[in-house]
Amino acid sequence: MVTAIVGANWGDEGKGKITDMLAAKADIIVRFQGGANAGHTIVNSYGKFALHTMPSGVFYKHTTSVIGNGVALNIPLFFKEYNEIVSRGVPAPKVLISDRAQMVMPYHILFDQYEEERLGGRSFGSTKSGIAPFYSDKYAKTGFQVNELFDEPALREKLKRVTEVKNILLEHLYHKPLLDPEALFDELMQYREMAAPYIGDVSKFLWDAIKEGKEILLEGQLGSMKDPDHGIYPMVTSSSTLAAYGAIGAGLPPYEIKKIVTVCKAYSSAVGAGAFVSEIFGDEADELRRRGGDGGEYGATTGRPRRMGWFDCVASRYGCRVQGTTDVAFTVLDALGYLDEIPVCTAYEIDGKITRDFPTTPSLMRAKPVLEKLPGWKCDIRGIRDYNELPENCRKYIEFIESHIGFPITMVSNGPGREDIIYR
Repeated sequence: MVTAIVGANWGDEGKGKITDMLAAKADIIVRFQGGANAGHTIVNSYGKFALHTMPSGVFYKHTTSVIGNGVALNIPLFFKEYNEIVSRGVPAPKVLISDRAQMVMPYHILFDQYEEERLGGRSFGSTKSGIAPFYSDKYAKTGFQVNELFDEPALREKLKRVTEVKNILLEHLYHKPLLDPEALFDELMQYREMAAPYIGDVSKFLWDAIKEGKEILLEGQLGSMKDPDHGIYPMVTSSSTLAAYGAIGAGLPPYEIKKIVTVCKAYSSAVGAGAFVSEIFGDEADELRRRGGDGGEYGATTGRPRRMGWFDCVASRYGCRVQGTTDVAFTVLDALGYLDEIPVCTAYEIDGKITRDFPTTPSLMRAKPVLEKLPGWKCDIRGIRDYNELPENCRKYIEFIESHIGFPITMVSNGPGREDIIYR
């Protein structure tokens, strides 16, 4: 069976922990989109890890970690991550990289930095990982698939052709040093040496695995609000963050995705620019940031302090709907135990009208949160494994959220460890 694990909101919902947990019973874990521009934080018996490209099920000996064709693959960063994991006592993972995956080129990272510099105050808040230039090239058909590393004459010719265009931009728009196609070719030969033992036909591998009845997890990056079609455009990422894209980015038939676990945090957080209706500021935000996550709400990739807000039922209901949610995993509930009362955004006010439907970006920018306050439970809930043992106000909070988003909360995470989970 194929299960997708995706985010309902802006990313940072705790998908890494849910993937790590569900991977105990999985055979294959697939990253199907995005690159090293966002991370998943994992806490397990080996320690605490921030993964960026490696699938979050990598810590089990019985799993195969797959990089799908939809991923923006930064080869040196991927193998740096691989080596760091192994150096900390994790058994060498079984890895398969799609021969159709495209590579983040060294100049993609440069162009990302240069464009953010050029935009100044109008920038997109990029992580400067090269993701937007990578996907721009992919869809302009000037990207490089890993299989191209093995045809040296064709690779040299294409590098010459592509760098001619890039150098015009570098010289006349950015006023930066020009690219040398020969130096790039030499660097790509180093990439080939690193990746060659792991490259294969992922789509065929997954097709055979389905026929053999294997358990497959598709792991998404970021969340619904960052999807380029259905999110808070233009403050979005450059690849689809939706479970539906899992079929494309992994090379699976769409009808094989039987379960879609959408991860929602018990409050809201976001990294980067864009509309964020339930956002809070000042001491209130600082306190929630300090108590949230595992060691605080800071980006796993950038280290940036996350923007904080109360749970947003409007965004989460929409986020779950566009994902095609079958199960909601509700995470970081333990962080709210300090509050006397907990505000929840149940609707938006836009131009004097109340709506519970998530609007397009121009209306979203004018939206104000309609808040309802629920009583807090004022205690530590870590260590509880039975739903009925949670404090009454805690259960009421979960059930209130569930009734407003309209999708079943089947897992509740009340701590950072893979064992800190309550099944409903």
